[in-house]
Amino acid sequence: MEKREQLYEGKAKKVFKTDDPNLLIVSYKDDATAFNGEKKGTIEAKGVVNNRVSNHMMSLLEQEGIKTHYVKTLNDRETLVRSVKIIPLEVIMRNIAAGSLSKRLGLAEGTKLNSPVLEFCYKNDALGDPMINNYHIKAMNLATQEELEVIEKMAFAINAFMINHFKTVGIELIDFKIEFGRTSDGEVILADEISPDTCRFWDSKTNEKLDKDRFRRDLGNVEQAYQEVLKRLLGEH
Repeated sequence: MEKREQLYEGKAKKVFKTDDPNLLIVSYKDDATAFNGEKKGTIEAKGVVNNRVSNHMMSLLEQEGIKTHYVKTLNDRETLVRSVKIIPLEVIMRNIAAGSLSKRLGLAEGTKLNSPVLEFCYKNDALGDPMINNYHIKAMNLATQEELEVIEKMAFAINAFMINHFKTVGIELIDFKIEFGRTSDGEVILADEISPDTCRFWDSKTNEKLDKDRFRRDLGNVEQAYQEVLKRLLGEH
């Protein structure tokens, strides 16, 4: 597979064309940002951890019948993925109150929700990724009713699987953000990473944070937390 020109560079990843129009190469960076890019830094080996954790989870989800963009791991930082047109929605699943949900609804961080909460945000940095609902999405023609039904069904299925899987390695899945994309034939598939950058992970016994909140909140031991997630999931450093 030949790596060609860079197509895109985001906060955490670079995307490259290949000699196959249906396949892209994603390269994970060590750059870290928070608060819509206001806080910037570097987390050593973050790209390696996120690449490996995400690919591991994508493989498991594929086995559960959930379609993803994952094709194969190329090396520690790079992965071959299916080319998709990203649907400009951040799809957020919440199981335990934390972060913006705690602030918005006055719920103490760590409050277990009676049922999982699904939220949509409009993926637009200039607007600060505002929260929107199904009516906005259809009014703005971001996705059809049928696509929304697929996204919601997949998001709840991903959540249910991940809650149980992470519990087996002593991690509580607090919440996470995912994105979906359309393939060239219009199929909606999971097309985003699953990592300590995009999920809130707490140690099941101590509630110690094992995710990007350590960077956001200056809690220290950021690299160690990321490595701990990798170690628990894959049994290695």
